[in-house]
Amino acid sequence: MYEKLFALDIGTRSVVGIILEKKQESYNIIDILSEEHSERAMLDGQIHDVLAVSKVITHIKSQLEEKHGPLKKVSVAAAGRALKTERAEMRINIGDKPMLTREDILHLEFSAVQEAQAVVAKQTTSHSMYYCVGYSVLYYRLDGQEIGSLIDQSGDEASVEIIATFLPKVVVESLLSALKRADLEMQALTLEPIAAINVLIPSSMRRLNVALVDIGAGTSDIALTDSGTVIAYGMVPIAGDEITEAISDYLLLDFPLAENAKRELIDHDHITVTDILGFANDVSREEIIHNIHPSLDRLAESISTEILSLNNAKPPKAVMLVGGGSQTPELPRLLAEKLNLPENRVAIRGIEAIQNLGISDTIQKGPELVTPIGIAIAADKNPIQYMSVTVDDRPIRLFDMKRTSVGDCLLTAGIQMSKLYGKPGMAKIVHINGHQITLPGGHGKKSLITLNGKEASLDNEVKNEDVIITTKGEDGEPAILRISDVLDDHSSKKVILNGTEHRIWASITRNGKAASGNELVEDHDQITCEMPGTIQELIKAVQQPELLTRLEPFSFQLNGRSIRLPALTGRITKNGLESKLAYSFDDGDEIEITRRTQPTLLDVADALNIQHTFSIPVFYEGNQVILSKKLAEFRRNNELLEENDFIHTGDSISLVRQKLEPFIFQDVFRHVEIDLPTQGDKRFTLIKNDQETTFHEVISPGDHLKILWPTTV
Repeated sequence: MYEKLFALDIGTRSVVGIILEKKQESYNIIDILSEEHSERAMLDGQIHDVLAVSKVITHIKSQLEEKHGPLKKVSVAAAGRALKTERAEMRINIGDKPMLTREDILHLEFSAVQEAQAVVAKQTTSHSMYYCVGYSVLYYRLDGQEIGSLIDQSGDEASVEIIATFLPKVVVESLLSALKRADLEMQALTLEPIAAINVLIPSSMRRLNVALVDIGAGTSDIALTDSGTVIAYGMVPIAGDEITEAISDYLLLDFPLAENAKRELIDHDHITVTDILGFANDVSREEIIHNIHPSLDRLAESISTEILSLNNAKPPKAVMLVGGGSQTPELPRLLAEKLNLPENRVAIRGIEAIQNLGISDTIQKGPELVTPIGIAIAADKNPIQYMSVTVDDRPIRLFDMKRTSVGDCLLTAGIQMSKLYGKPGMAKIVHINGHQITLPGGHGKKSLITLNGKEASLDNEVKNEDVIITTKGEDGEPAILRISDVLDDHSSKKVILNGTEHRIWASITRNGKAASGNELVEDHDQITCEMPGTIQELIKAVQQPELLTRLEPFSFQLNGRSIRLPALTGRITKNGLESKLAYSFDDGDEIEITRRTQPTLLDVADALNIQHTFSIPVFYEGNQVILSKKLAEFRRNNELLEENDFIHTGDSISLVRQKLEPFIFQDVFRHVEIDLPTQGDKRFTLIKNDQETTFHEVISPGDHLKILWPTTV
C-alpha cells in the first residue's frame, strides 16, 4: 500500500488542495482541486479572516474525501510574501583586544541580526514576534577594509553586514487555527519559496547562484541559492494582477475576461475579445504588448531590482519562473535584459521539470502547480517542525527551519546579544604635558552560557526540550594605572657619562604638585613630565658640576689683556661625535667630557701665533748645529719662562718681543765649543762654504762653517 500525502497551498486568491501518492522515492499526482476565496480573507500571505479561510479549506477537504477517503493530516506552507528581509550592519571596537575568535564573530553576527529584527519590527504596525529563518553574511570589514574572514584578526574596528529573513509568528499561528477549524492536523510545515526550490533545484544544483521567482496574483516571491544553500528570500508587491488590470484597461474588459485574454496571449498571435460595450475586437499580441509595456516593464524592473538587492548587487547565473503570473507575455525577455543575462538563462518551469513525478494526462501541466506540488514533496522530505526550548526558565517555541543553534534560541527569546558581554570598565581621561589621553578600562568578559548544564557556545546545536541558561559576563575593571605606566618610556633615560651608567629620571608633577611614578592616575589629572633636555642639564641631574670646569675656556692675562683660547678648552663627544652643552641627548647615548692636557708655553705661543724662537741648521766642522735665538720673552712674576714650562688658567704673563735679525758667523760660538791651539800662533781664518769670511758675515740655513788655524813650524 502506497503512502498518500495531502497538501494545501493557501494563497491570496485561492486555495489549492493536492493529493500525491508516494512510491519509494517517486511521487504520482492523484488529484488536484482549486477554489477561490469568496471574500478577501488573505492579505500578503497572512490569514486575515480565519473563519473564511477555514470554510474554503473544509470544502476542498470534503470534496477530496468523497473520492479518496478520510483526510486527517495536511502539509502546508507559510507564504514567501509574508517573509521580511532586512540588511543590518554591526560594528565593534577591538583596539587593545586579543585576536578575534569564532565566538566573537558569531556574537557580532547575531547582534547584527537583532539589529535587523528591530528594524523589521519598527516597519510594521503590528506587534508580531518575528522568527529569524535565516541570514547570510554580505561583508566582513576590518578598519573599514573588506576582508574574507575576521578570525584571528586584530585592529581598531571590526564590522559585519548581514541580510536576514524573518517570518511573523502570527502567520504560523493563523495557519494552525484555520486548519484546526477544518478538523485538520498540521503534519508538516514549509515555506513556499523553499517548497518550489526543493522540487526544481535539487541540493546538487544549489552550489549555483540561481534565483527562483514565484509570480502569483498579488505578489512575486523570490528565493536565491548559492554555495549549496538558500541564501535569501524576498518579495515584491506586484505580480500577475498588475498585467491583468493593464489589459482590462486597454481592451475595456472586466477582470475575469482580461485574465483569460492574458492566458490566450501565451499561445496565440491574435485573440478575439468582447468588451464591456458588447463590441467584438480582434487584436494582435504585438498590439496588446505594446500598449501594456509600461506595466510589463514595471513588473520586470521590480523583480530584477529585488533580485540584485538580495544577491549583493550582482545578477545570478540563471532565473527560474513559476506561478501563474510567470506566463505573462515578454516577461522572461525583459528580466533577462534588466539582469544583463542571455535570454536562455531566464525560463518558465512547469511541473514537468519536477524529477521523479508521475503526471497523468488529466492534470494540467502549468507553472502555477509547481508550488502546491512542491509543498507536498518538500513537507515530506524536509518538514519544518516546532521545537520547545527553555531559555533562562522561560519556555519558547522555535520555528525549526534549519539546524537550530543556541544563538537562534537567544534571538527568539529576545535576549539582547549586546548585553551578554560585560560592560567595559570605566575609562579615565588625563592630560599629559597638555595632550589629552583616554585610558580605557578593562574589556568586559563574555557571558557564561550553559546547555543542559554544560558550558556551550552560540554555535552549539539545540534539540527539543533543551535547557539554556545565560549568565551575564562580568564588567571590565576601571582603568587602574600608575603615572609611570602612562608615561611609558618618557619618564627615564639611560646614559653612559664618562664610562659610568646613569639612569636619569624625569621631574613629574600632578595637578601642580610633585609626584612619583608609582602614584595611581585619577580621572582628569593634569600630569607634566619634564626630562633634562640638554647635556648641561644632564650634568646637573647627575650632580657632577666639576665636569663643567673641564669645559671652561682657557684664559690668562697677557701684558694686562685678557686672552681666551677655545682651542685649549675641554671637549664633549656624544656617541663619538663632537657635541656641545646645549645639544640634546637620547636614551642609550654615550657621552664623554674630557679636559685638554695642561698647555706649555710653546702651546700657548702657537695658539697665539707668536714665534717664540728663530732657528736655522748649519754645519760646523762637518757636524750639524741648530742655531737658535729667542724672538719673544715670556715672564711670569718676572721669571723667564721656557718653552716647556706649563701655563695655567688665570696666569698673568708679560711678553717682550725681539727684532728678527739674521744669524752671523759669530753666533756659532754660542752653540759650539772651540778648542784653541796650545802652542804656536793664535791667528785663525773663518771659512764659510770654503770661502774666507768674517765674524759679522750673515749665514744661512745649510751653510758649512769652520775655523782654520795656521800650522806651527
